[in-house]
Amino acid sequence: MKVLIVIATYNEIDNLPKLVEELRSLVSDADILVVDDNSPDGTGRWVEEKSRQDVHVFSIIRTNERGLGSAVIRGFKYGIEHKYDYLVNMDADFSHSVSDVPRLLKVITESNVDVVIGSRYVFGGMTPDWPVIRKVMSRCVNFWAKATLGLKTKDNSGAFRCYRIDKLSLLDFDRFSSSGYSFFEETLFRLKQAGATFEETPIVFLDRRLGVSKINRKEAIKAIWIMLKLGLERVVGRRNG
Repeated sequence: MKVLIVIATYNEIDNLPKLVEELRSLVSDADILVVDDNSPDGTGRWVEEKSRQDVHVFSIIRTNERGLGSAVIRGFKYGIEHKYDYLVNMDADFSHSVSDVPRLLKVITESNVDVVIGSRYVFGGMTPDWPVIRKVMSRCVNFWAKATLGLKTKDNSGAFRCYRIDKLSLLDFDRFSSSGYSFFEETLFRLKQAGATFEETPIVFLDRRLGVSKINRKEAIKAIWIMLKLGLERVVGRRNG
């Protein structure tokens, strides 16, 4: 089983070294790819040095691109080009527990689905650190994703997922509209169009330990607008079909 763990970063030097250390300890056979947007805090320099010391760690430093979605797409393409079997995507800030990575891999291999979502919104999933307003906003975004994109899964905005590479290889990444946080809803939408199957497994989502969150109101509004556009694309495609 050939596994790639993709971590998109920007200014995560406080978190990334410890995260990579824990991943290497727990899933030692997996490769780790860090896609960094030329972080001024030295995140990219650290991972480049680490990749020279550890044959399981790789880096892509982007100097002319920005955006979480496009960074993850670079990771997807790397996984496809290098013929991995499975790809795990996760955040760098410890909001996703390293101990859950083996469980996602176990679920996808035993259930024979195409995507396993680390879900905050199935039984057993939790967001214990969140204030009420953030919980309400997240629920609204996920309801909007289900309504506009026709998704049946409960947690469509989370980044913690395991994918089968052969299903990711069916996607045309040039068609993607999202470069920011709506990328994760769009990925499920595109995979659903490609006939993918999904399963959700509960996770406990914790707020970052160190560093600054990249989420802002402008990005949230943009995500809602992109999902509306994708929903219209879905309606038009259904009529033409």
